[in-house]
Amino acid sequence: MKVTVNTLNKMKQDGQKIAMLTCYEASFATLLDEAGVDVLLIGDSLGNTVQGQTSTLPVTLDHMIYHTACVAKGTKDAMVLADLPFGAYQASPQQAFDSAVRLMQAGAEMVKLEGGMVMVETVDFLVNRGIPVCMHIGLQPQSVNIYGGYKVQGKTETEAETLKRDALALQAAGASLVLMEMVPAAVATEVTRLLTIPTIGIGAGVDCDGQVLVLHDMLGIYPGKKARFVKNFMTGASSIQGAVESYVKAVKGSTFPAEEHSF
Repeated sequence: MKVTVNTLNKMKQDGQKIAMLTCYEASFATLLDEAGVDVLLIGDSLGNTVQGQTSTLPVTLDHMIYHTACVAKGTKDAMVLADLPFGAYQASPQQAFDSAVRLMQAGAEMVKLEGGMVMVETVDFLVNRGIPVCMHIGLQPQSVNIYGGYKVQGKTETEAETLKRDALALQAAGASLVLMEMVPAAVATEVTRLLTIPTIGIGAGVDCDGQVLVLHDMLGIYPGKKARFVKNFMTGASSIQGAVESYVKAVKGSTFPAEEHSF
């Protein structure tokens, strides 16, 4: 059964967890789809995992279009969600629309943008023109140079209130999903309870409506430093398929993330 926006909303309403993984090519897309992953995210994390970059910033729209097309060709049931890369949407809602159209034409069924209140007008613009949107708040990797590194967001009361305000405003603007990265679990729980749309966590605790990991992290093959929220599901698995199925089972059963993977 094809996963749609309506599917994800019903999963939240029914208390069923959403399993998301990044994916960058057709063969893995088929494997992840068959293993029961609900959403395949063509992340600009491909800059790190595929291109060997030190951040996501060098990734271009053309790179994202190419990998989105590859994933779409290998996917049957999972939703195909694609990142808009740095510089492809921040200038104006029209720029975001033009970039999103190209990703949708390549096979994306939803696009992901980073940002809070500053992106409200853009979300409204896209949604009213037929493009579903996932918003990425908390740690935003495209803004790593502003943060001075990859640091937990929402630790102070003021930061936590800003996160909640942003999430509610993005929902009101028409966002279909809110992804929270490196946010204290207690704050992410509050945001999840406030919203009627699903939340996806990465380093944001077990109470989000779903979880996402970078595929290369989940398989233990990324050579860089491992973040606290990462778990290697290849440990004890006899195959990649088995590792992915274990990830899906752990997310659906709320056994991942555990306390040691949260902030």
